[in-house]
Amino acid sequence: MKTLLFIFCCISIQSQMLTSVYFDYNSYQLTKESQRKLDSLANLKSNLKFRIFGNCDISGSSEYNKKLSESRANAVNKYLQARIGNTIALESVVGLGKEKQINDNSTEELRRKNRRVDIFIDQVLMIGEIKSGRTFESFFSKKVYEMKVGETYSLPNVNFIGGRHVWFPKGNKVLIQLADVLKNNPSLEVELQGHICCDYDNFDGEDLDLKTFNLSWTRANAIREFLEKRGIDSRRIKVTGMGHLNPVTYPERTEEDMIKNRRVEIVVRKK
Repeated sequence: MKTLLFIFCCISIQSQMLTSVYFDYNSYQLTKESQRKLDSLANLKSNLKFRIFGNCDISGSSEYNKKLSESRANAVNKYLQARIGNTIALESVVGLGKEKQINDNSTEELRRKNRRVDIFIDQVLMIGEIKSGRTFESFFSKKVYEMKVGETYSLPNVNFIGGRHVWFPKGNKVLIQLADVLKNNPSLEVELQGHICCDYDNFDGEDLDLKTFNLSWTRANAIREFLEKRGIDSRRIKVTGMGHLNPVTYPERTEEDMIKNRRVEIVVRKK
């Protein structure tokens, strides 16, 4: 994990990174894999603040899941407390129960991803400082044969209304063009990675239409559904929600900044 750059005067704090550890069904015991991930966090040397949020799938009552999520969050807190140095502060430990599902629980794999603890890693910036994230060239700037598997591209002008998985009308032309590229290259497989703006107290934002907390995923999935309606086999398209972790502009100061971050990027998986 990359070391974060810190400024020590005139500071404000915002979440910029997150990692998650996952639990077995009905358990708050840390797996070996989770312990290894937490060990890597504890070894970070920069001055950081961690905020810990426990989560559950939908099995069981709200009261039961609230207690289970708290036990998971406390297990992570206890493990980190024994290992972190003076440069890391554990700021808060909260159990959210099943109130902020990031997946729909339709498969065991999706339910497993809801049985998790999220650790937000807060970065310190000077007041007024703006960080520019990585931007990518347009998907349409190259021929498919020139692309490399694993490369990420932007979908220019495909940006979303705040809190919704609906893109602005100017994105239609771009997505029709994307469908044409996929039709003309039947072996091409891609991953759509959705992004949100602004919500730094959660990994992902709330989809106001669906009332779920997986807005970055629903944005990418909306594009997959659009492409499927235009004749593209959905098995060629993987959908991933990236939450707020990779903003183009941070922090957002204007509506234009927010719109830039409400986007979907495309990764070449196979060609």
